[in-house]
Amino acid sequence: MVMRIEWGDAGCLRAWGDVAGVSRLCSYSIENTIMSTHEQVTEHKSFSEPDETREFSNGKAEILKIGQCEVGRFTFKPGWRWSNDIKPLAQTPSCQAPHFQYHVAGRLAILMDDGTEIIAGPGDITSLPKGHDAWVVGDETVVVVDWFGASNYARKV
Repeated sequence: MVMRIEWGDAGCLRAWGDVAGVSRLCSYSIENTIMSTHEQVTEHKSFSEPDETREFSNGKAEILKIGQCEVGRFTFKPGWRWSNDIKPLAQTPSCQAPHFQYHVAGRLAILMDDGTEIIAGPGDITSLPKGHDAWVVGDETVVVVDWFGASNYARKV
């Protein structure tokens, strides 16, 4: 995978990726909100006091609202699997939230709808389009920080 991150028009952050020969553009704005250097204000928040916590079977999503965006810290306990624990909330055949994640702890297997499978661990960054399942590998709790898929993740329909 080749990844290029740059400032785009109006100061929005964009990441270009080439995955298996397919170029993709991810612009990091939530619900058409573009954060530019002219609109940005100094903020400081901590996951020790999240703005919202969504608990679900075998895990939780802690959400911070910062910089006109939402950033999530997802915690998945051993035995967690999207298709078992989140699918009943999402009511979709696979996860339809795109993600841009930093993996803090544990190992997470990800199976894309197209059959691509990866295992991400501490220090890894993943860019995942919608259409995937995921599950904890082993007996260590998984922790990921997500800059792109937190807004509606594990929100009851």
